[in-house]
Amino acid sequence: MKLKDRIAIVTGAARGIGLGCAVELAKEGASLLIADRPGSSELAGAAEEIRSLGVSCHSVEADAFSREGCETVLASALEHFGDVDILVSVPAYNRRASFLDYDGADFEGILRSALLGGFHMSQLVCRHLVSRNKPGKVVFISSVLARVPNARCVAYSAAKAGLNTMMQTMAVELFEHHINVNSIEPGWIDTPGERAHYSDETMAEEARKLPWGRLGTGEDIGKAAVYLCSDDADYVTGTILPVDGGYRLKHCREVPAETE
Repeated sequence: MKLKDRIAIVTGAARGIGLGCAVELAKEGASLLIADRPGSSELAGAAEEIRSLGVSCHSVEADAFSREGCETVLASALEHFGDVDILVSVPAYNRRASFLDYDGADFEGILRSALLGGFHMSQLVCRHLVSRNKPGKVVFISSVLARVPNARCVAYSAAKAGLNTMMQTMAVELFEHHINVNSIEPGWIDTPGERAHYSDETMAEEARKLPWGRLGTGEDIGKAAVYLCSDDADYVTGTILPVDGGYRLKHCREVPAETE
């Protein structure tokens, strides 16, 4: 129980990677405040799943892309638990389109979700930690697309690249407070969002092409988040951890030699 007696906020936690992170933190004993967008039909079910693991979990509907929504999340955590030790910042979305056709409003919205939302939530949590003179853990969910260009993902890649740089700047400034700040870069993860874009057949075909022969899962990312949020990672800060089954290196494999 690596996170026993710790209180964690996970934003974007109703499904996919966010839920995977919340569940894995709960398995290690953390109490959870999970947040998702207003009107989420999946948030209540996520909270019940987490409570079934034997930990305390409170859910709140809030727009974690905005300052006001992030203030609501933190206030709810402090109201129900009285403190916060961990933040796992997940919320983001993607709109795929070619650069020349990309809608400006979509571009701004994606930056607002992943980058500005991450800034607001982490600043509020870190201010709380510093005010209590206590160490803490901040983990951002970034993406391998921050470093591996992918067509039709110009806004998402830009937002995640900015998130990584922001994370490292935060880590430097928070050294003296012993607040660990890190990012996880998922590769291709099997989430409801991905399945909204691709058919089952396409997903299965692409999974076979990956070095690990499968898509990643929310559980894979959650286990990495547990490590970074635990005392095992006390000496790890300002680090970008790819969890991608070799996605970044998939084109580096040796091409089989032709036989005569």
